[in-house]
Amino acid sequence: MNDDMELVRGSGNVFRDFGYPDAELRQAKALLAAEIIKVLDGQGLSTRQAEALTGIAHAEFSRIRNARLERFTFDRMLTMLDKLGQHVELSVTVTPRPQGSKPAVAHP
Repeated sequence: MNDDMELVRGSGNVFRDFGYPDAELRQAKALLAAEIIKVLDGQGLSTRQAEALTGIAHAEFSRIRNARLERFTFDRMLTMLDKLGQHVELSVTVTPRPQGSKPAVAHP
């Protein structure tokens, strides 16, 4: 057994822990995706049934189920939840970045 192991606590945002510059946006989108999947599962909806219910292509729901979120905007995911009959309430907290950390870089 190796006694040289060190326990490292995460920040609560895996994307930040792995150094993604847009970690907060990625985390927020992942949380919304989880909620969309929860609604689909809770209502027993296939991606085709979700398409019929919302008018949103089943491929979009498939991408979310497969955690392929790069093509989704935050507001698009909010719209999907709305069309699934969900009320979304957001809470935003703004705090200064720790010294030495770099600002997020926008991707084109």
